[in-house]
Amino acid sequence: MKFLKSLFHPRPVDPSHEEPSLDGTRNQNPPSLSLIDLVREDFATYDRNPFEPGLWAVLVHRFGNWRMDIEPRILRLPFSVTYGALYSAVKLGVGIDVPYSTQVGRRLRIWHHGGIVLSARSIGDDVHVRHNTTFGIVRRDREDDKPTIGNRVEVGTGAAILGDIRVGDDTVIGANAVVIRDCEPHSTLVGVPAKPLRPKSRPPKTIHIVEGD
Repeated sequence: MKFLKSLFHPRPVDPSHEEPSLDGTRNQNPPSLSLIDLVREDFATYDRNPFEPGLWAVLVHRFGNWRMDIEPRILRLPFSVTYGALYSAVKLGVGIDVPYSTQVGRRLRIWHHGGIVLSARSIGDDVHVRHNTTFGIVRRDREDDKPTIGNRVEVGTGAAILGDIRVGDDTVIGANAVVIRDCEPHSTLVGVPAKPLRPKSRPPKTIHIVEGD
């Protein structure tokens, strides 16, 4: 069975699944690892501390995606009920909301807890998120307009990344920044609305010429 294979073996890469699925109709866990190996990696990402609330949220998310490989749907029902209970417990208990329809890459680190809603089109590898952070929509009548977060993005406390925008790889989002436009890789964004910091200009070097006698 497909869902049993994905427990112990990486899933085959399907080119038709390169784009994230916003409707949550398929397993969007990283295909390069089995579910067990993915859980082991997530556990290591959280310093092997089973009491990290961020770890609970990520593991429930992994389970929610893995269950989508179970066919037919009637066999999936008890797993879906279990996922719904765990998802609600994490959301209400520690204030971290990561719906399974958000495609999450490897080694997502959620620091602290409380006020965290990560409803994105996708989140890349090695992303770090602090508390009171929101990924989501700008307008209620455009529910599919969600952000795409690149790899190795650092998100500060209280930041909001909203709308159908792309945050480039290796970007740093400052505390309380509100990002509503695409940003280039290796950017640092601060403010409301967020704007990239410009490197400080350095005064030109003055060359002193000492004439000989």
